[in-house]
Amino acid sequence: MGLVWWRLEMAAPAELEESLLWKLPLLGVARVALQHPPEAPQQRQLLAWLPESDWPADQRQELERALAPLGEPFDLPLPPIQWKRQADEDWSLSWKSHWRPDPVGERLLVLPAWLEVPSEQAGRLVIRIDPGSAFGTGSHPTTRLCLEGLEGLAGEREQAGLGAGLEGLRVADLGCGSGILGLAALRLGAASVAAADTDPLAERATRQNAALNGLDGTRGLTVTTGSAEALVALLDGRPADLLLCNILAPVIEALIPWFEHLLSPGGVGLLSGLLVDQAPGLERDLAAAGWRVEGRVEQDRWGLLRIRSASDVA
Repeated sequence: MGLVWWRLEMAAPAELEESLLWKLPLLGVARVALQHPPEAPQQRQLLAWLPESDWPADQRQELERALAPLGEPFDLPLPPIQWKRQADEDWSLSWKSHWRPDPVGERLLVLPAWLEVPSEQAGRLVIRIDPGSAFGTGSHPTTRLCLEGLEGLAGEREQAGLGAGLEGLRVADLGCGSGILGLAALRLGAASVAAADTDPLAERATRQNAALNGLDGTRGLTVTTGSAEALVALLDGRPADLLLCNILAPVIEALIPWFEHLLSPGGVGLLSGLLVDQAPGLERDLAAAGWRVEGRVEQDRWGLLRIRSASDVA
């Protein structure tokens, strides 16, 4: 007789999506997926499968208690969790069946590693991602803002006659997660990406995703574990032309003193991960440190700031 499983189902509000995908594997829940219907991108549902033998009632209740605080920073209650008992099945098919190709902007396509490129998306730049790494799959608003920001910058450079897309740019990705932003930059023509994350599991996920795309190595994406200091070292002390930083606002604020070591004069920074109501305070902190916000974009309750050195000519 095969295993019996508990299937966890719950709504995944945009504010909580990344936190849930990060927290569940830490709590021993490895089989996690998100339903992300292309026709209703805001209606996300989180699914997880737990062996019944390992998760009796008291352990499932403890899991719910451990997840409850994730909503506190956003003044949101944890959505209700439903538990459904089901027989064994082929997990490689069941888990993977919930992921779909995800077009972003006009040029990019985030594609689960095992899927083929749909014929109607054949002209897009493909970023293959293993969603099992649980470090960002492109569906969260902050990640989409960054991907669209990269695409927009590529278009601006082309219109200005500066080359194809991000051609020739050296990119620094601080807090790289799954590596999706750096891989998008490379697909858009960047010369190289140096990435860092304080979580060693994120470094591993980034390496794996870079290899999936054939973009690992010194001519593609290099990654290390650590924060800004480690990224400066990976850049060999040569600031990048483009800085990507998709981290929560308080962390960005703490990292501002490092930006002059990470971003070259004339370079552009894309900062996301912040709530819209946190943007004014962060803009003041950036201005005080000599950085000019030249654009702000919002999606849902999240925002992205595009920055340059205040000494650069507008």
